[in-house]
Amino acid sequence: MSSNVPDAVGHENNVPDPDGHENTQLDTTGPESTVHEAKLKHRRHSAAGNAARAVSSPWASVAAVILAIMWTTPTLGLFITSFRTQEDIQNSGWWTAILKPWFTVKNYEAALFGGSTSLIDYFVNSLVITIPAVIIPLMLAALAAYAIAWTKFPGRNWIFVGIFALQIVPLQVALIPLQQIYNALQLPSFWQVWLSHSIFALPLAVFLLHNFMKDLPAELMEAARVDGAGHNAIFFRVILPLMKPALASFGIFQFLWVWNDLLVALIFAPARANAPLTVRVAEMSGTMGGQWYMLSAGAFISMIVPVAVFLFLQKYFVRGLLSGGLKG
Repeated sequence: MSSNVPDAVGHENNVPDPDGHENTQLDTTGPESTVHEAKLKHRRHSAAGNAARAVSSPWASVAAVILAIMWTTPTLGLFITSFRTQEDIQNSGWWTAILKPWFTVKNYEAALFGGSTSLIDYFVNSLVITIPAVIIPLMLAALAAYAIAWTKFPGRNWIFVGIFALQIVPLQVALIPLQQIYNALQLPSFWQVWLSHSIFALPLAVFLLHNFMKDLPAELMEAARVDGAGHNAIFFRVILPLMKPALASFGIFQFLWVWNDLLVALIFAPARANAPLTVRVAEMSGTMGGQWYMLSAGAFISMIVPVAVFLFLQKYFVRGLLSGGLKG
């Protein structure tokens, strides 16, 4: 049994009885149902929906696994080669070590503490260069992003557009003017590298942190102002604790960029006493190209820190980028 119940727009809807013998449906001719069906149809056939289905398909997973294997195979080969002796490297390929393993750590001992080829000093220089070059742009970008996002002053939108446009400025066009300025000021080499990396990182840092701050609820700032907090208290006590994902994501990105940089280090830190690890590994590839046992160990030493940083902190990297680029 079923009963006819008039709806709000005058149509009669068939409502099934408790026994469920009659499988009838509600009337879908109302305006709300029509709009809902249109939205579902648009979502079903939209480009975003097609892309989402393509990415989540089994074939996409297989392609991702194949690409991951192709991407990591050279790194695996370099890692195995760095533990093989010079004789084994010259007589067979690295893949033969999987069936007949014979490894040694003497390559790393020679690379790190081998007199003129020692990499330990360059490793320390890389840390000295990288850590301040990450902290400086983070501090400046966080302050600039807060000023643009939550303070009102004339021309702030144009300033943000200008900062965003600076991302397209090539690094190479600013090297000579910066070097002339540094020489005139007689800045030490480390300061030249720190400031150069900070200058080129600020546009992207301000953009990411600004987008993250704009997504924060305005009620938080209003409540803090009602409690008598000024801009300093709001920034340090309210904003910064909530910005950890965004700060971590850009910090990881900047750390990887500075650690792997070669061009800026060659221009502003040419002296051996201030050169980072990438400069020394590049010299080894030219002067010691035939000594693969030394070169592979040195290359992997330069890779191990950024790889470890990314693997251990990748969840913060992805979370921070998504929080700054998506809303809702």
